[in-house]
Amino acid sequence: MKKNFIASFVALMMAVTFTSCSSKSVENSNGEKKETKTEENSSDQTLVVYSPNSEGLVNSIIPAFEEKTGITVELQQAGTGELFTKLNGEKTDPVADVMWGGGYTTYNENKDLFEEYVSKYDKDLPEEYQNKEGYRTSYGLDGSVLIVNKDLIGDIKIEGYKDLLNPKLKGKIASADPTSSSSAFAHLTNMLKVMGGYESDESWNYVKELYSNVDGKIQSSSSQVYKTVADGEMTVGLTYEDPAAQLLKDGADNVELIYQNEGVVFLPAGVGIIKGSKHIENAKKFIDFVISKEGQDIIGSQTTLRPVLPSAKISDGMKKYDEIKTEAEDYDYIIKNTEDIASKFKDIFTEVSGK
Repeated sequence: MKKNFIASFVALMMAVTFTSCSSKSVENSNGEKKETKTEENSSDQTLVVYSPNSEGLVNSIIPAFEEKTGITVELQQAGTGELFTKLNGEKTDPVADVMWGGGYTTYNENKDLFEEYVSKYDKDLPEEYQNKEGYRTSYGLDGSVLIVNKDLIGDIKIEGYKDLLNPKLKGKIASADPTSSSSAFAHLTNMLKVMGGYESDESWNYVKELYSNVDGKIQSSSSQVYKTVADGEMTVGLTYEDPAAQLLKDGADNVELIYQNEGVVFLPAGVGIIKGSKHIENAKKFIDFVISKEGQDIIGSQTTLRPVLPSAKISDGMKKYDEIKTEAEDYDYIIKNTEDIASKFKDIFTEVSGK
């Protein structure tokens, strides 16, 4: 780690390697050292955060939190599944203080990794997103969307899930593995919900047809989905709103976001304190910050993730909720049936891909 330096953060959502940045002091934009606001020693002014989050979100929240608190964040980034595997491996001697990112099902499967903590700001969130379990706080909403390469799509109409069954798209659809990628699993439950119901033959037949058209070409990570579409390797991808919208924000004019006309499910992203955290008070401050009005305004106005707090600012570039057909996830059902859904998908994919 490099001292006295605040590193720029890497955008790889499912990178194989971890990156970390640390500092024993905070520097302002002129490179001058900023004194901490307490008399604690430097080790007490550290927070280790594991996160799969995008560059836009990291670069907006982390510096603002450091500036406000004088706490220096050491960040390790990788995919959600990889980070939870790492957390489980470190269970007896935790390295991380906070897990920032990931869906509710992953937290539920790993609830033993987390300390109980409910922020003082949690009561300000809509009831459906409040921390009722005691260990997972919702800070942002992300929807399952499609990303299309406008240079490759030609005259093929893409308005929703049904259009992905077009034979002309065979082998040209990017998808991560729903059994290991939280974003791909979210798409799977989204399509089951809107194509007939979680348990209906109609929905599961659709899944079988879709992944026959995927033609066995599963991407190695969720980030590879939108990257292969943007790079022209694939025509359309099953992705999520935050990184795809960030591509547009950054000037990518060859891609388009499609909000499925059958319905889009928006799911809460979670943050939690690791059990045995060595900087638990700093971890609590981080959770407080990301769901405070200040933190939610930053998320809403500076990033492409939707804030949970209804009164938070929203970027002009984001599509308005009332312009999107939305559907609600049945959280209790999905939590209870996560393993069965993943197992059924695995059987279908093995059948259609011959693997």
